Amino acid sequence: MRVLGGPLDLADRLEKSKAMDRSIQRLAKAVRDRIRPGLLRDVLHGVPLGKPLHPPMTMVSLGCWTSAGILDLTTIDRRAARLLLAVGIGNALPTAAAGLTDWSSLHREQQRVGFVHMLANVTALGLFTASLATRMAGRERVGRVLTWTGLGVGSLGAYLGGHMAYRQAAGANHAPQVAHLVPLGWHDLCRLSDLPDGRPVARRLGYIQLFVLRRGEAVTVLADRCPHLAGPLHQGRLVSENGEICVVCPWHGSTFRLEDGSVKHGPATAPAPAFEARVRKDGIIQVRPGLI
Repeated sequence: MRVLGGPLDLADRLEKSKAMDRSIQRLAKAVRDRIRPGLLRDVLHGVPLGKPLHPPMTMVSLGCWTSAGILDLTTIDRRAARLLLAVGIGNALPTAAAGLTDWSSLHREQQRVGFVHMLANVTALGLFTASLATRMAGRERVGRVLTWTGLGVGSLGAYLGGHMAYRQAAGANHAPQVAHLVPLGWHDLCRLSDLPDGRPVARRLGYIQLFVLRRGEAVTVLADRCPHLAGPLHQGRLVSENGEICVVCPWHGSTFRLEDGSVKHGPATAPAPAFEARVRKDGIIQVRPGLI
């Protein structure tokens, strides 16, 4: 006799969880291999906008499909409902591409929820596509049922998307403005002679940890937490792109310009907060939050 919640049941659940994680890892790797770092990937992440691209795009499709459902309740214009369904379906393809690109660079717990979110949305898309096809074939009643079924499944997908964004902080800025954490004015950080030349290190200033890089007598200071998922920037590598010195986050490859902390490449879309730095005559480095 098997007891639910016993060791065997727990072992089965762990094995299923590992199998799901393996599938997720393979799919995420396939997406990263397919959409390589570059302009397309940055656009899909939303780097040019400074905000993730996927969430606002989902509102277009969901708004179209919801509007089609409302029109079905009134039976005012069948052609308008079909047009709204078609626009939502067409917009769903680039929306899915943006979502998959973001999802491929999340951590495991976020990817698990995102995987179910994706399955729900793919199911909803299939229902809306079937609804449009049946309407075009003259079966309006079936089309309306499929639309409302799709809205139900799509609402589940939207709920899971909200859970990822607001509970799991997927897509949120993990390195927010830090001026309110640091009192006004200049603050002593450390001695210039204590820093290695050409290698970033971490230093604390009150409540926050800073990325500090010395290059000769010049010092660059950024917030150390990567805006994408709070990776330690001081453990990243330094690169030069088009004459700009940048730091690459060691976790997911977000790239930031050292000059001002702005994003060079995603998945991050928010800049790394930058600090002004100066060296006193006695060799003490002083910093204060910069303007972003």
